[in-house]
Amino acid sequence: MTGSTDKGLFTARSLATAGFCAVAALALVGCGGGRKQKQAKSASSAPSMVTTIGVNSYLWRASLDSLSFMPLLQSDSAGGVIVTDWYTNPKEPNERVKVTVMILDKDLRADALRVTAQREVATGGAWAPAPVQAATVQKLEDIILTRARDLRRDSIGG
Repeated sequence: MTGSTDKGLFTARSLATAGFCAVAALALVGCGGGRKQKQAKSASSAPSMVTTIGVNSYLWRASLDSLSFMPLLQSDSAGGVIVTDWYTNPKEPNERVKVTVMILDKDLRADALRVTAQREVATGGAWAPAPVQAATVQKLEDIILTRARDLRRDSIGG
């Protein structure tokens, strides 16, 4: 019973299987090519994490923009630290402020930003430490975060 009919059927079956495998392989190769495009697209549509420096670039730029009226003492984009020198408001010559901004993450999030401030007042010809209102630091954080969100929105064209 090992006639040519069985052999012919086996050959047709193996050809059909081989053809199916070839078509499946081509389909899988086609799917794999789109993977890189999908990754590139997701990277461009999630710019809150895009950074070429050590920290979130939107928070960094927003911090520099918000503190641009104050003289800078130190700025380290790799570590995410900005320290201003003492700033005296011309309207309040007996008071000066120094601000430190630390960006703690590569994501654009509120908890990725820490702002501290020092305040001194002139008394008897010398500068003496004075308390800083918590609302002042909170307001500065809000200004930086709002600016960072605006920069992000502008970068994605929305």
